[in-house]
Amino acid sequence: MGILNVTPDSFSDGGLFVGPDAALIRARAMVEQGASIIDVGGESTRPGAEPVAAQVEIQRVVPVIEAITAALEVTVSIDTSKPEVMQAALAAGAGMINDVRALSHPGTLEVARNSDVPVCLMHAVGTPQTMQTNPQYNDVVSDVMVFLADRIRTCVEAGIARERLIIDPGFGFGKTLAHNLALAQHLDQFVSLGLPVLIGVSRKSFFDAILHASIQERLYGCLAMTALLLDKGATIVRTHDVAATHDVLKVVQALRKLSAGHNNEKSQ
Repeated sequence: MGILNVTPDSFSDGGLFVGPDAALIRARAMVEQGASIIDVGGESTRPGAEPVAAQVEIQRVVPVIEAITAALEVTVSIDTSKPEVMQAALAAGAGMINDVRALSHPGTLEVARNSDVPVCLMHAVGTPQTMQTNPQYNDVVSDVMVFLADRIRTCVEAGIARERLIIDPGFGFGKTLAHNLALAQHLDQFVSLGLPVLIGVSRKSFFDAILHASIQERLYGCLAMTALLLDKGATIVRTHDVAATHDVLKVVQALRKLSAGHNNEKSQ
């Protein structure tokens, strides 16, 4: 999943791909590098970001979604928590909903239920303005598991087929370095919920605490964590760096294939 923020203020690529022409060029490049999903966002969710009105968000994302779906054979995901934006994006051709608030805002369950697209439910605490202000958990893995299990149950009870759901533990959204590392170490527990797991660690600020590196200097650390999370069962990788991440995925897949072949030989 290649990240395409059409915002002026996203933490890594804000202002770079505003407008359908620049966004389409970027989307085409990511598809050529191996992306099978392009995640389009019109509102920054970085720590400290200010909220954006639904109409502004729609004006940012709809022309981009229309341009991409007209030109490329790729699934476009809409990264939003607003029902109006979801509806407009789906009408423009989006084929997936990626909601950092896990369909908790009024109206979003209904929009998702009335569509037939996959939906990613992510865990977050608070708002972008407050989420990194001393986040607290009893046990971060258990707490996030309980939250996601509850949201899955709520979605199914609302009429959304379970097989349409994807989960995301929400790295960096209301988590300290220790919380993020605990989620990574125990990602297999989220896999045990029986749904595809999306991970988003690309260039996240918690890498600075480990690497003391700027946003643009975190690639190698992100790739190391991505490889570990893929090995633990992650299904979808959301990234700014598609080409490098795709190489990691191919290596992990080759090792899985070799391991599966050895296991088949032993069972014969």
